[in-house]
Amino acid sequence: MTDADIARLRNPWMVAAFEGWNDAADAATSTVDHLLEEWDAEIFAELDPQEFYDFQAVRPVIAPSENGTRDIVWPTPTLYLAHPPRQDRDVLLLRAVEPNYRWQAFCATVVDLAQAAGVHELITLGALLADTPHTRPVPVTGSTNDPVLMERLSLDQSRYSGPIGITTVLSDVAARAGLATAGIWAAVPHYVAEPPCYKATLGLLGALEDAIGVGLPQGVLREMSDAWQRGADDLMEQDEDLLEYVRTLENERDAGEPPEASGDAIAREFERYLRRRPTEDS
Repeated sequence: MTDADIARLRNPWMVAAFEGWNDAADAATSTVDHLLEEWDAEIFAELDPQEFYDFQAVRPVIAPSENGTRDIVWPTPTLYLAHPPRQDRDVLLLRAVEPNYRWQAFCATVVDLAQAAGVHELITLGALLADTPHTRPVPVTGSTNDPVLMERLSLDQSRYSGPIGITTVLSDVAARAGLATAGIWAAVPHYVAEPPCYKATLGLLGALEDAIGVGLPQGVLREMSDAWQRGADDLMEQDEDLLEYVRTLENERDAGEPPEASGDAIAREFERYLRRRPTEDS
């Protein structure tokens, strides 16, 4: 990517997701993968994996290449560039395994690349396992350092205190560099944690859409989420203990949710539908 190419970027924003601790049921990285495919993104920059990974913990793999040979594929942190159709902003998407070493240096490198490209907004995605019923909307929480993003998100602010992952460090480094940042987390039901969890991915996509204020393509994600829901329902119906447990979670969830919450959720989903119409109708 040349300086001239960077200069032509249209008010870019950035989203990042990492495999590992931050990515229950692969929900966060699946959100980035979905957008990479929908937008046919191209490689913008790659970081040297030798600087940040223990290859005994994150092993390279050997795989066939297009020319018929077998090549070693290293766990390379990759920043992709997308030009979403019918939008006036470009997007940088970071997809990586959570580094083993030098987190601050890693994040500083990413933020330097983002600033060189003209990025002013960074949104990180994460997912965690939780005691939440699969029969209810996926809980999505978030935090931000920016009042504009705060108003767009309309999310419960995270009250988490404890060990953190690379997404939190990246947001902190970016905020110190002057970027508006937001971290969005989806809660995945722990009893159906086998990836993929399309319902959590769809929840993250919706929150990401709220944060940036533009429609994002759903593609087949809605249908995949519905199929995941049916599979989880079937599993529950076949196990009386699990059925009873889910009913307990439902009661706890419903008792702790204010009456206006369902109305707010409906209004938010309708706003997302209106934002997506130009993208999905054309």
